[in-house]
Amino acid sequence: DVQLQASGGGLVQAGGSLRLSCAASGFTFDGHLIAWFRQVPGKEREGVSCIRVGDGSTHYADSVKGRFTISSGNAKNTVFLQMNSLKPEDTAVYYCAALQTTPVMEAIDVMWPHYEYDYWGQGTQVTVSS
Repeated sequence: DVQLQASGGGLVQAGGSLRLSCAASGFTFDGHLIAWFRQVPGKEREGVSCIRVGDGSTHYADSVKGRFTISSGNAKNTVFLQMNSLKPEDTAVYYCAALQTTPVMEAIDVMWPHYEYDYWGQGTQVTVSS
C-alpha cells in the first residue's frame, strides 16, 4: 500500500519553531518531487515548498522564504519541513504530496504548486498563537 504520513504539527507561539515530517510507505522518494501545501478553511490551498529528491533542488513560496527549510532524510523515504520564526498567518493544515518526476520539468520553479500530485498525506494541523 502506498501512503504518505504527515506529522509534527502542533500549537506554538509566534516566533517559535516546528518541524514537520512526511514519511513514505510502499515506495521511496527517489525520483519524486515532494511538496508541502497548506490550507485554511475557506481559502485556496497554497504551495509552501518542494524538493526534488533526485538532485536536492528546492523551491519556496515567497511568504516562507528565509523562514522555512525543506530537506530529505538520508534514507530517502522522509522529507522534513523546518519552520522557524512562525507567524499567526502560518496557521493552517499542512499536507505533503508526492509526484514522480520526469527528466525534464520545465518551469518547475513556478509550476510546482500546480502539478497533479500522485499521492497526498492526511494533513497535520499547525497553529501559531500571537
